Amino acid sequence: MNVVCLDMEGVLVPEIWIAFAEASGIPELKRTTRDEPDYDKLMTWRLGILKEHGLGLKEIQATIATIDPLPGAKEFLDKLRSETQVIILSDTFEQFAKPLMEKLGWPTIFCNTLEVGENGEITGYQMRCEKSKLTTVKALQSCGFDTIAAGDSFNDLGMIQASKAGFLFKSTQAIKADHPELPAFEEFDDLLHAIEEAL
Repeated sequence: MNVVCLDMEGVLVPEIWIAFAEASGIPELKRTTRDEPDYDKLMTWRLGILKEHGLGLKEIQATIATIDPLPGAKEFLDKLRSETQVIILSDTFEQFAKPLMEKLGWPTIFCNTLEVGENGEITGYQMRCEKSKLTTVKALQSCGFDTIAAGDSFNDLGMIQASKAGFLFKSTQAIKADHPELPAFEEFDDLLHAIEEAL
């Protein structure tokens, strides 16, 4: 039995932190896992910037409320879910993901959670497990599933390389150049076709 594992940000929805960087006028927050392979370093840096500017969960959620899925993402997901099981594996947080999952028709998502103070300050975060995407793919495989994975960033490479088929989607030129062995797509129809071939 197959399970398709998809990244969320950059693949199905725009990058939340980039949208928030633009909304808040803080360009440093545009840095994402496409730029920084070390997620802990990236999040610690982000939380420092939020604290410095007195911004918290409420402000980020206000930006998320304005974000829509990428054009064609919901249709792609609906078609894929009619053919096989799909799990979104994301390093985002429950507090960020919920409104986006509603817009995508409530697909299953495995992600992390934020630690938030009473005043709304984001004080820390809890990762579901170490190397969450790769760990989850390996756990699914240990239960007898074949995995097919797609993502766009450094933190997706583990799950893509460990799966029976893996694809880069809307990735950066640098990541594509470093991994010429991975098929790379820009359009949902092309990704859907490649996944269907692998099923």
